[in-house]
Amino acid sequence: MLKVGLTGGIGAGKSEVSRLLVACGAVLIDADRIAREVVEPGTPGLAAVVDAFGPDVLTADGTLDRPGLGSIVFADPEKLALLNSIVHPLVGARSRELEEAAAEDAVVVHDVPLLAENGLAGLYDVVIVVDASPETQLDRLVRLRGMTEEDARARMAAQATREKRREIADVVIDNDVPLEDLRRRVRDVWADLERRAHAPGDSSRQPGE
Repeated sequence: MLKVGLTGGIGAGKSEVSRLLVACGAVLIDADRIAREVVEPGTPGLAAVVDAFGPDVLTADGTLDRPGLGSIVFADPEKLALLNSIVHPLVGARSRELEEAAAEDAVVVHDVPLLAENGLAGLYDVVIVVDASPETQLDRLVRLRGMTEEDARARMAAQATREKRREIADVVIDNDVPLEDLRRRVRDVWADLERRAHAPGDSSRQPGE
């Protein structure tokens, strides 16, 4: 099994890269999706979030008001750290369960938005960073996701810098390019991941590729 950590700043296009990798044959473990699952109604995770932030973070039907909670925590580092201390252990436990269920020769891609922020690079054989300029990120968040510019900038500022993410990368995928160029780059990266997964001996981290 080859364990791959996939990360990138908000709006960099990491979701598109993960979709392309799945199309190539990767097993995807999506930390964002799991983070939503562990705070669904009736879960201990949601109860812990309500205890920490109050009932106002719930919608009328009892689900978590994610945009509302996001506007609270992304503007306050202490509150963001509190939320992460609740959610991250739950996400980690579920991710391990899914990884253990994968085939022995699988390329398992962990889509982890806060990989750099939480110092998780050492958990993976290969770290892939999807990179885009801050201008591209801001445009995508405002134009495609409907965020206000203020909210988008706050979310970007709450994450690691572009430079910090690139420092931990074994592979950088530039996503300031047309989609067809991105597809070609991902296919090249997939070929390398398969080679590592099936190579005899140590197929793990070879920085600088």
